[in-house]
Amino acid sequence: MDLTGCMLIAMPGMGDPRFMHSVVFLCAHSEDGAMGLIVNKAIDKMRVSDLLNQLSISLQRPEYDGNLYFGGPVEGGRGFVLHSPEYRSDLSTLRVSDGFAMTATLDVLEGMAQGKGPERTLVALGYSGWGPGQLESEIAANGWLICDATQELVFDLPNAEKWPEALKSIGVDALSLSSTAGHA
Repeated sequence: MDLTGCMLIAMPGMGDPRFMHSVVFLCAHSEDGAMGLIVNKAIDKMRVSDLLNQLSISLQRPEYDGNLYFGGPVEGGRGFVLHSPEYRSDLSTLRVSDGFAMTATLDVLEGMAQGKGPERTLVALGYSGWGPGQLESEIAANGWLICDATQELVFDLPNAEKWPEALKSIGVDALSLSSTAGHA
């Protein structure tokens, strides 16, 4: 099972409060583990311009000054830009799927500051990671549901709407979910 480019939707019984009601875009998934970015948890009172200021990068294009996101609990000081696929870094861009790419090098932020970056972006600090078999075990234990990723869901919807809309995309009403798993 390769879930690269899919979205994980946290179930109500998720034990880790950092993932409560989270929607995670999976940038990579293989037998070696998985890596993703939470796309619906903005960091309070932090904007992309704040990050750029800390890096001494002058933001010349205000359209890039959006929310800064909590991508996950791993390597919280490291930045990741999930973006539309037309942009390619000279250093390193991972093409995740037809609709998404991810760049984790400083040049994407410099390009954004100059108006030469990707058309659509989500900038996150930290990432969500799973070791070999860990994500599969969490899915089997009713920790996550899976849906297709769309640019609208990731880039356009207000954060508060992403979790219920992700559920709706697979025909699930958030009010009907139980926090306990059943086994037949």
